[in-house]
Amino acid sequence: MPPSMAFEPRQTSLMVEVATRLRAGFAGVERWLEKEREQVPLWAPIALGVGIAAWFALPHRMAWLAFCCGALALGCVGVLLPEGARLRRMMVAGGVLACMGCVLIWGKALLLGEPPLARATFVQVTGDVLSVRAVPAQQMVRAMLRPVAAPTLPKVIRVNIAESDVPDGLGEGARIRFRVRLMPPAPPSVPGGYDFAARAYFQGIGATGKALKPIKMVKPATGAPPLRTRLFAHIAGQVDDPAKGIAIALATGDQGAIAEVDAEAMRNSGLAHLLYISGLHVTALIGAVIFLLMRVMALSRRAALDWPLMLIAATGGALAGVGYTLLTGAEVPTVRSCIAALLVLGGLAMGRDAITLRLVATGALIVLIFWPEALVGPSFQMSFAAVTALVALAEHKRFRAFAAARDEARWRKIGRMLLVTLATGFVIELVLMPIALFHFHKAGMLGAFANIIAIPLTTFVVMPLEALALLFDLVGLSAPFWWLTQQALTLLLMIAHGVSASPWATMLTPSVPAFVFAGMMAGLLWCLLWRSRWRWLGLGPVGAGVIAILLLSPPDILVTGDGRHVAVRTPDERMAILRAGAGDYVRDVLSESAGYDGALEPIARLPQARCSSDLCAVGLIAGGRPWQLLVTRSDMLVDRATFARDCAAADIVIADRGLPRWCRPRWLKIDRRLLARTGGMAIDLDHATIRTVRQAGDAHPWIAPSPKRSRRYGPSKPRPFDARPRPQL
Repeated sequence: MPPSMAFEPRQTSLMVEVATRLRAGFAGVERWLEKEREQVPLWAPIALGVGIAAWFALPHRMAWLAFCCGALALGCVGVLLPEGARLRRMMVAGGVLACMGCVLIWGKALLLGEPPLARATFVQVTGDVLSVRAVPAQQMVRAMLRPVAAPTLPKVIRVNIAESDVPDGLGEGARIRFRVRLMPPAPPSVPGGYDFAARAYFQGIGATGKALKPIKMVKPATGAPPLRTRLFAHIAGQVDDPAKGIAIALATGDQGAIAEVDAEAMRNSGLAHLLYISGLHVTALIGAVIFLLMRVMALSRRAALDWPLMLIAATGGALAGVGYTLLTGAEVPTVRSCIAALLVLGGLAMGRDAITLRLVATGALIVLIFWPEALVGPSFQMSFAAVTALVALAEHKRFRAFAAARDEARWRKIGRMLLVTLATGFVIELVLMPIALFHFHKAGMLGAFANIIAIPLTTFVVMPLEALALLFDLVGLSAPFWWLTQQALTLLLMIAHGVSASPWATMLTPSVPAFVFAGMMAGLLWCLLWRSRWRWLGLGPVGAGVIAILLLSPPDILVTGDGRHVAVRTPDERMAILRAGAGDYVRDVLSESAGYDGALEPIARLPQARCSSDLCAVGLIAGGRPWQLLVTRSDMLVDRATFARDCAAADIVIADRGLPRWCRPRWLKIDRRLLARTGGMAIDLDHATIRTVRQAGDAHPWIAPSPKRSRRYGPSKPRPFDARPRPQL
């Protein structure tokens, strides 16, 4: 080779090769999207939901603005792609929808949310009653009030009134006066807990409390109670416990009369969805109305020959569905089911098959536009995930061929129906499992088997009997139907308690990180919404999420946001709690967040604990080393020399008040000041990591501001530790 050829440019440069590969990859993506063109619109609500979820996940307005800019930048990148390409349209539409989702929930929070009460306060309230809801299972009544002549209080407060203290004439439109200690809506006690503060903000509730007697009736309610309230009281008088609560929930959507032991059994057996008015109930009602209307109109020869029977029946079913939705409180699952049913009825009236994933996507878009805050709640997630999985399975060619009607022996038809029911239940349980583990830290394992009996029992026996009982109440002949309804509901509860008693009924896990949950849901959606073989790529993040959940390390120490309640994990994998008198709610929250199913014993009874009336010192072993934990357990002041010595000997010190600067543990000091910024904590000693309820700089509008110093309410600075002698540890 001549020497001059060594300096000539190469025939194929690296950039040319990269460009060639990019063009080939782009062409391959376009071919794939062309095959999936019917599925592409299904991602519109996903893109909108990403923007809404980003607003909840990111802490403050600068982060929200950055997300909006990033989403729009994605759309701008899409504009650079060749005109007419599907990927170009998807990127532009996805970026714009994601930005719109973030702006939508941000705008609703600014315009329609109710800021929480700044701090707890004890006041006398005179308020107009907006609504009243009986909660017999907890022996109380829950009232929503608008305070009168109280500019320092929120516009709407929610108070609980004991049944024995309810005054005569309490109802919508009444005005009452009482004393109450109002609190800001409660944030999660520990990481992964239920965030009532966020839910209350969008519901317009600025404070909660328990009304103290005497409760004076300033002006009684006028007019008849709402239909839902009257129906609640009527059914409660017709059905005995424990079936009464289930009967009321099926008719009105109000679960306040269900005993906690029965509600827990329904959750553990995978039958809790029967208690929420959703697609099953709305579909059963609309189907029954259409069936009856078609049969009645068919009795007339003129109607059968000349009238559009399907259109009339579909209209009647639609009106019944809308009325049922309004009667039961118009919760998100009911609204979603009603919208979907209306779309289905419209399609049937026009002679088209409307039960498709596009129907589900349309319903999701409508709900997210009007109620974007519903996205982060388990109700929305479970409802749409279950319906999406059900429709996606029904659209699968092999499943549709297996489930199709055919001429065969009756026993084979029954067996086929049972297998189809079991398969659908199993698929729905798998899809709902990540959602249940993320929100409730437990998931049903036997729900698919329980639903084989429970769903037909509820759809074809319980609901028709209850509807007939209510219908025959008009002529006073409903007693036999109410008795049959009670027996059927008793059987349903027997199934729930029998399944939940199995040791395999539920799977418990510690609190699941949000990024693990997000990855699993993205993978599931990828599998459910696409149709080609590339859909199975979604199993990658799903499998990674399953492995991450199985490898989750339960927290060694849990601290509630007020610092009063502390739970520790012992070397034998039990859990112990600081205050033996803690209520059931606190115990349940701590146990569920730790993925623990046993009873919480007092820390003072642990052999490795040394407790006085004021302090507890606990020795723990984690991460291959010993840890010393020091926790305050009273409001009394401790001798400075003693407390300083114990602080120096401890790795972690926890107190529900402010700790002095001279208290210097070796690793971490948790007191009221720190908890006011972080909220509750979960500490993993094996990896020396800490999870908190709040992010640094969290500026979501439902977070109550830290209390400032005030002469009226006393100093916010804690009392100093004095020199009174106290028992040494």
